[in-house]
Amino acid sequence: MRAAGAIALIMSTLLTAPASAQPVTREQAMRAAIHPVVSEAELREWLGRVPVTRDWPPDFAETMKGHAPAYLVEMSTAPGCIPCADLWTKLGGLGHRYGWQVRTIGSQEAMLRSGRLGLPWVGHPVAWVRPVSDPNRIIPVAIGTDHAPNVARNLYLAGVKPSVGVRGMSKFTGIVGKPAHPPSNRRGN
Repeated sequence: MRAAGAIALIMSTLLTAPASAQPVTREQAMRAAIHPVVSEAELREWLGRVPVTRDWPPDFAETMKGHAPAYLVEMSTAPGCIPCADLWTKLGGLGHRYGWQVRTIGSQEAMLRSGRLGLPWVGHPVAWVRPVSDPNRIIPVAIGTDHAPNVARNLYLAGVKPSVGVRGMSKFTGIVGKPAHPPSNRRGN
């Protein structure tokens, strides 16, 4: 009889748990997906959790070099942003290896782009690829820093298969710099 009672208790718990579970808000989901860091140790810790791309199409390097004249990589940055420096270094290396142009854009432009694409602004860095000839056709390739092979994969997808690149947004790490909050000008009453 005890076993039947225990099974009944377990079953009632399993059947009622989803009904009593709280729905996850958009803000809670975003907090879980965004990882602000303030030190290189935190950056390495978060990057250590990110899988690295290991499978490549056979023509990857040739395709990347062949698309280089047609595309431009632009990224946001902020003073003291450790993930920004990390992504800038990786994009610079990829740019040198494959011939892609890499440049920074201002915070206002970055926020406007995110808004145009319906992306919530989560912090720096964010990187986009766009055709050199079309400043309005932007494809996000990084929200936060990432491993160089993953960034290369995103550049490849954005340049060669843009529809796949946009779907690849679920692969973004969300490892961003901790936002600097200016001191308040308000005085206590």
